[in-house]
Amino acid sequence: MDKQSFTVADARKLDIDDPLAAFRDRFHLPPGKDGNPQIYFCGHSLGLQPKTTAQLVAEELADWQRLGVEGHFRSRHPWMPYHRFLTEHTAELVGALPTEVVNMNSLTVNLHLMMVSFYRPRGERRKLLIEKGAFPSDRYAAESQLLFHGLDPATELIEIAPRDGEYTLRDEDLLRVIDEQGAEIALVMLPGVQYYTGQVFDMAAITEAAHKKGCLAGFDLAHTAGNIPLQLHDWGVDFAAWCSYKYLNGGPGSVAGCFVHERHASDRELPRFAGWWGHDQDSRFEMGPEFKAMPGAEGWQLSNPPILALAPVLASLEIFHEAGMARLREKSLSLTALMAKLLHERLGDRLEILTPDNPQQRGCQLSIRLTAQRDDRESRREVFDALAANDVICDWREPDVIRAAPVPLYNSHEDVWRFVERLEECL
Repeated sequence: MDKQSFTVADARKLDIDDPLAAFRDRFHLPPGKDGNPQIYFCGHSLGLQPKTTAQLVAEELADWQRLGVEGHFRSRHPWMPYHRFLTEHTAELVGALPTEVVNMNSLTVNLHLMMVSFYRPRGERRKLLIEKGAFPSDRYAAESQLLFHGLDPATELIEIAPRDGEYTLRDEDLLRVIDEQGAEIALVMLPGVQYYTGQVFDMAAITEAAHKKGCLAGFDLAHTAGNIPLQLHDWGVDFAAWCSYKYLNGGPGSVAGCFVHERHASDRELPRFAGWWGHDQDSRFEMGPEFKAMPGAEGWQLSNPPILALAPVLASLEIFHEAGMARLREKSLSLTALMAKLLHERLGDRLEILTPDNPQQRGCQLSIRLTAQRDDRESRREVFDALAANDVICDWREPDVIRAAPVPLYNSHEDVWRFVERLEECL
């Protein structure tokens, strides 16, 4: 096929017909050297800033200036219940009941809090299953939880890896491990989307398989929330946690989210690390010594919410609510399909895509390995640096992968076309 068969005019036509195209104007797009917006394909690391963010943060600063402590009750968005202003849209985003979600802490803190409650090794059921090649923070957390319980990670941590010569895990291999070793597994904790390859995991099937063998199932949704549609409640997931600075555009280090299924909501016998904001709100300010957990995910809160950090998340969640995950997913599939098509047509013999070909097994991200420089990491890194010098902002992951994520809220089909054009030029 002629590599010029799809032109920039064709890409622009797709953007004209895109019902979500107007959302691009609701974000601050970093300017390039020529004054035009960069091709920003790094939403998997840090999402762009909604234009409403500054106003929401400024309102809280102004209310603090104007009201002082009275802002807890009299500000435009009273601070006492502030985290609940995010609840409805958060539940909608991840397919949960409102009582099953809460915005609090950071991702790894929430994973630890969840494992305190849901990783309970007893008898022969002591093992914790993760993927080999997990995001390092997840592995550190899992290993430290084993050590906290006096267990040896060398024997009690199961790390499932792709087959030799493959980059992604096969569903059948993962489900077989759960089936064969499930009697010894206390907790299965996997990503929803693998950070390095962009592979989407079948969370419903994993949860079903884990529960069938008596295991609990939790997920790290750092690269999942705001990327693909989720139905955490219907899938029966026990817990999940996610950050909000990637696809959720909450700003660097913003407040994370957490899900706890309703069947655990009122189980006050569950062990947990407690703090006063998880205490029953009706008696919280009586300052009594006995902890009485709030029902639902809110019962895992430790401290009062950081208002200035939650305001940007609120700004972004309102945009997600308006756009809708179903429509965002449809556009995401269009963007990644176009990127894969153009990469194969124009550069097929010079690269390989590690992300699955099956559109249902990938989100916004394609992970690209250059093959023409396979034995020369430095030359491959030079290509990545050349992209950045040409206003293409992606992400480099050692040893040799470029991760590019066209995000449907603010990226366009023309962005995709120009990305491939500039990658070809850099090569």
